Amino acid sequence: MNIVAAFHAWRFTHFTTPVGTHTDNPEQLSAPQKLWVLLTGIRNPKPTNRIQPDFPFETVHLTSANGRLEAWQGQVANPRGTVALFHGYTSSKSKLLTEASFFRNLGYNVLLTDFAGNGGSEGNVCTVGHHEAADVAAVVQWLQRRPGPVYIYANSMGAVATLRAEAELGVRPTANLLECPYGSMLETAQSRFRSMHVPPFPMANLLVFWGGVENNFWAFDLDATDYATHVTTPTLLMWGEADPRVTRQETDGIYAALRGPKQRQNFPGSGHEPYWWKHQQLWEQTIQGFLAN
Repeated sequence: MNIVAAFHAWRFTHFTTPVGTHTDNPEQLSAPQKLWVLLTGIRNPKPTNRIQPDFPFETVHLTSANGRLEAWQGQVANPRGTVALFHGYTSSKSKLLTEASFFRNLGYNVLLTDFAGNGGSEGNVCTVGHHEAADVAAVVQWLQRRPGPVYIYANSMGAVATLRAEAELGVRPTANLLECPYGSMLETAQSRFRSMHVPPFPMANLLVFWGGVENNFWAFDLDATDYATHVTTPTLLMWGEADPRVTRQETDGIYAALRGPKQRQNFPGSGHEPYWWKHQQLWEQTIQGFLAN
């Protein structure tokens, strides 16, 4: 069981370099496909940026503890500040171009960054939020050496990395806009097994253990709810009520733990997906109202 768990943990946290298709989400797999994944591990090619912004932008490179990061910077005239956008697991900065365009229309500069191991950034390792916190810190510190307030917009893994960056690495943005952070690494591993209709214990625990050992950190401490108890930054927390991977209990726990000014918005019928897909008007009004406050 340990050998199997260690193998799966490695596949989950290390991208392969050949271009290919990623294994579908557990809820999209048939029973034979789920069995095959359990036996062989997921296909996990390094995410790529398949499209570029349709607004004027400059490619910049920043230095993080995890290596060189690639980012797209889109500036506007007379900006109200800058929004740093961070993507989720097995994703890239190009997946946030709609969000970036919306922030630009509101009068903000944007900086979209590939986490280390993703897109145009160096490496092939992804720790689902732990090491990525150093990337958040590098980006925010780079932006704060320039004029204007800095806001963070992040989803899923990016949201967890943001909370850790603020709780443990001293990052202090002006405000956070966070979508669907998971409660802890153990909880998100357990939800993956439940999506496969496989009992989560003991394999989820072993997967978390080996994922941390293989990547030089204690993965049981990767806990967004605990991080939130140290976060005083004004935070908008968003969650889809049909999310199969992040539960209401996890979201409630994170929201209750946040120590600073906070706002909550749920999106009925939305899963682990961009909320503007099904609720564009509500999503836009929520963000615009939060930033205005």
